[in-house]
Parts: sequence; structure tokens; C-alpha cells
Amino acid sequence: MSHSARLLSQLQGCLDDFLNTRSSILTDISPDAAPLLERSQNFLSGGKRFRALFTYWAWRGLVENRESDPFVSTPQGEALNDPDSLEASPQASRDHSTVIRVASALELFHAAALVHDDVIDNSDTRRGALAAHKQFEHAHLNGEWRGSAAAFGVAGAILLGDLLQFWSDELFNDGTSALADQVSARAARAHFNRMRSEVAAGQYLDVLEEQVWGNASDAEQLERSTRVLIYKSAKYTVEAPLLIGAALAGATPEQEALLSDFGLPLGIAYQLRDDVLGVFGDSSITGKPSGDDLREGKQTVLIALTRRALPGNQRRLFDELVGDPTLDSAQITLLQNTITDTGALAQVEKMITENVQRSQSALDDAPVGPVTRHQLRTLANRVANRVA
Repeated sequence: MSHSARLLSQLQGCLDDFLNTRSSILTDISPDAAPLLERSQNFLSGGKRFRALFTYWAWRGLVENRESDPFVSTPQGEALNDPDSLEASPQASRDHSTVIRVASALELFHAAALVHDDVIDNSDTRRGALAAHKQFEHAHLNGEWRGSAAAFGVAGAILLGDLLQFWSDELFNDGTSALADQVSARAARAHFNRMRSEVAAGQYLDVLEEQVWGNASDAEQLERSTRVLIYKSAKYTVEAPLLIGAALAGATPEQEALLSDFGLPLGIAYQLRDDVLGVFGDSSITGKPSGDDLREGKQTVLIALTRRALPGNQRRLFDELVGDPTLDSAQITLLQNTITDTGALAQVEKMITENVQRSQSALDDAPVGPVTRHQLRTLANRVANRVA
């Protein structure tokens, strides 16, 4: 098994073990609570694990960097270019399981965010399957229960997302409380807490933009859309996980700043790619309907750039269509062609390329060893060029 495959297996195993320890709590309350566990397990099975991987490799990189230092003793015969060598080092292996738990906690938080995001966006699907609120709604319909099936679905999903957030905090605490260096544990916790506040604020701004867009100048709208992009997703996808992992390894403020120089532009590229996929993505690959962001009226950078390039009459027609949940395939195609013809898609692709280049350049100065630098470069390419 490759090191990457083994790492993903460890993360999945940690999540499975954690959920198993919580299953008795739910079943002791009532067998009726079992769907909360089942849907948690479904959401946490598989996935790209970007946040967990960035957390792990930031920690691993700083440890590797110290082990490479000629003034730091390493186990005799240890090969520094061997991905498994650091886990054999007593100093690193002591905290390895801690980092896996913390990285897994970020996956729980991400799952919670997805559940709530689908409720907010009224999305029917996630990863090619029914979104959580739709699963609860179908359970209501199949059971022929009283009341509104849709309202029950939303309530169930909100509570599922809340539960995943609670569990994320528990698993994060389990990991950091076992860390030998509690100063580093508190630093990681501070980054985790800040990340959660930023995501909530960014999500609110995203919802707000759908209601107030069109009232700002072109330049201001682009700035507002960029702010949403950064705080709703970019920071918490790459930068925050890097900082959490680095803190676990006892990073200095200077080392964290260097990792931020790598992480933030890459996070921006990630979300810009997500915005492109939200308009042009292949539904058979993304697991969501093509053009879903257009029906939801997402005021992304891609949309802001399109509107800026359109003359008055065309802009009014564009504005009338974007945000209409009943858009048919012909109207989606019309909007896609408009976005392409204005050059907005090409601009966003250029922005993605430039941000990845900025990120890759910053990685040259990042305080990590050669194995981790290679892994982070590979992750950066996957982030920017993914199709789902």
C-alpha cells in the first residue's frame, strides 16, 4: 500500500472508530435516532479529504524539516526521503495518532458544513446521492407521517449538521488533549476556533449577496464576491488546515506566515475552480445538476466578471435569469454561453493559474522537508485541476 493510500485508510479508520464510539449514545437514547448515525457514516465515507491531508502534511513537514536539520539527531540508518521514516522516529510517532484525530475532526466539520450548505442552497443532491435534508424528507414520505415532509427534512438536516459539529469539536479535543506539548495544542485550537467563525461569517455573506446583489458598483461587487470566496471556503479549505497542522508541530509565527503564503492563494484557486464547476461541471462527475449555481443565484467572482462585461440590456436579461430555480437546460446553456463569450470564464481560469503559480512559488520557501514539499505540490495540482 502506498503512503498516501495508507494515510487515507488511517483517516477513514479514525472516523469509523469515532462514530462507532458514539453509536451507543444514540441507540441508548432511542432506536429512532439511528438515522443520525447512518447519515453521518454515509457523509464520512470516502471523499477527497483535502482538509485532513493539508493538516497532516503541514505537521509532517515541520517534523521532517527538523529531522533533516544536521543539528537534530535522527535514528541511525534512517532515510530522510522515505515517507515512512518519520513515523518510525520516536519523537514523531508519539504524536502521529494525535494528528490523525485532529485531521479527522476537520472532516467532521466539513461534513457538517456540507449538510447545512445544502439546506441553505436548497440543493437536492450531494455527491450523486440525495442531500441529507432530502433523505429525511423521503423517510417522512415513506413513513406516511403527519405534518410537512419538507419541514421535517430541513429540521433533520439542521440537527444532523449540528451533531457533526459537536462531534468535530469532541474529536479535535480528544486529539489535542493527548499532545505532549499543550502550548502547541492551544495554538492549534485557536486556529480551529477562528476557522469556524470565519466559515460562519463567510456563509452568511454568501447568503446576503444573493439578496442584495445588483445594488453595488461593478468594482465593489467583485470585491464583495471575492470576500465571500475567501472566508466561506478558501481559508478553511487550505490555509486553516495548514496552520492547525503546523501549530501541532510547534510552528513559529514566521513559519505559519510562510505556510499561509502557500495556502491562501491555493484556497482561492480551489474556490474559483469550484465556482467554474458550479456552472459548467458535468453532473455525472460532480454529483450535482449542471448549472446549479445559476439556479441558486450564487454571486461568485465568475458572475461578477460576466455582469461587468455586459451592456445594459444584456445585463438586465442576465440578471433576470440568474437565480431562477426553474431554469431549463436551454436557459442554462444560454447563460453558460454568455459567461464564456464575455471572457469571464477565461479570466477566472487565468486567475486560477496565477494563484496556483503564486502558491507553488511560496512553497519553495515553506518550512517543510522534501517529502512533504513533493506531497503539497501534488495536492496543489489536484486542488486546481479537479473535475468534481
